[in-house]
Amino acid sequence: MLGKSIQPELEALIESRDFTTLREVLDELMIPDVAELISDIDPKDRAVVFRLLPKSVATHTFEYLDLDAQMDLMNALAKDEVSTILNDMSPDDRTALLEELPSTVARDMVARLSAEERRIATTLLGYPEESIGRLMTPDYVAVHSDWTVQKVLDSIRERGKDSETLNVIYVVDDKGKLIDDLRIREILLAQPTATVRDITDGLFVALQATEDQEACVELFKKYNRVALPVVDRDGYLIGIVTIDDVLSVAEEEHTEDIQKFGGVQALEAPYTDVPLLLMVRKRAVWLVVLFLGEMLTASAMQVYEGDIARAVVLALFIPLIISSGGNSGSQAATLIIRAMALGEVTLRDWWRVMRREVLSGLLLGSILGVIGFARIVLWSTFTDIYGEHAVLVGIVVGTSLVGVVLLGTLSGSMLPFLLRRVGLDPATSSAPFVATIVDVAGLLIYFTVAAAILSGTLL
Repeated sequence: MLGKSIQPELEALIESRDFTTLREVLDELMIPDVAELISDIDPKDRAVVFRLLPKSVATHTFEYLDLDAQMDLMNALAKDEVSTILNDMSPDDRTALLEELPSTVARDMVARLSAEERRIATTLLGYPEESIGRLMTPDYVAVHSDWTVQKVLDSIRERGKDSETLNVIYVVDDKGKLIDDLRIREILLAQPTATVRDITDGLFVALQATEDQEACVELFKKYNRVALPVVDRDGYLIGIVTIDDVLSVAEEEHTEDIQKFGGVQALEAPYTDVPLLLMVRKRAVWLVVLFLGEMLTASAMQVYEGDIARAVVLALFIPLIISSGGNSGSQAATLIIRAMALGEVTLRDWWRVMRREVLSGLLLGSILGVIGFARIVLWSTFTDIYGEHAVLVGIVVGTSLVGVVLLGTLSGSMLPFLLRRVGLDPATSSAPFVATIVDVAGLLIYFTVAAAILSGTLL
């Protein structure tokens, strides 16, 4: 918010070419605010502002920029400036940038790195996409169990400036195998003469480099960590993952789930950056599937065409019936999918969830049914639009609402379990998909109830 408030001032300084004052303004801002300002200004001015930053700040600012701003700067800056930035970037942020670039551009960027940084970059890029290895950085502080606390502190002072974080220090054996991790607080509070072995307990949590990135989100949340070590199959420490990268993964996963739930294939880029034809393709797939499903609704109505012709009043309540079922199904699907994501329910909880949703569906359906019945009966005292059998019509609508809402809650709550059971993403049971199922089945329920109650009167 700070960056937004002074953006007009910044733009005025750029336009007047008052670079001395502009540099002073930038010096007073925190790095994330500077990055926000550079991202928001006219692209042609980004390089001008970026060159005013001290070298010690420029690379960190570049890491906070969005991909579009980073690409603009790489195109505007000289090759040696780009090389300096890439070599100074933290390995995990650099990997995130390189994996978003076209392969030819990424290869060119890697070629500009120093021999050591090139080795690190190619190692991280060698891990599978969406794996924890792509998130980790090899910049950490490792110590040995026979070191004294004083020696650990001396090592931190000597090598800590290159570490991604100093909140956690890692204990390894002579071969580099992870033994334990220590929070910096434990080291600071220990006696300088104590050894690392004296303050370790051998209890630690580690990530596997080849695991999916989603796995680390739950571990960070469960153990309340700001960093976790990454090991290979043999338990050797090869890097760490920090909370900032995990938050980015969590945001991406939540965005993907929301998009799927809305009946859209997941977008791999921000909305405004997705090409129009690709956007249409990702939306069209589900729309076609849902459209074909809704065609069954028309088929169901054809079956009851004679009933509708004899009792036109029944057609008035079709939107009411099927929308209520779709809404209840969407509610149930949302609650269950979110509960699954939070670990509140698992596959073995399906029976308990079903019992709850049966009761919920009956109660919710009864509430809507009473309201629907009361509305029809009350309205019939002022108009004869519902005919002489208004009470019977009200009973049909009220009873149908109970059945359709019950169906909606059951389908919305059980479909995520079914998809999870067959290895699919529960978010795929999108609200439109549940609504389509309820639309078709809801018509069958509605006209079956109507045939039973109105037989001999309107039908």
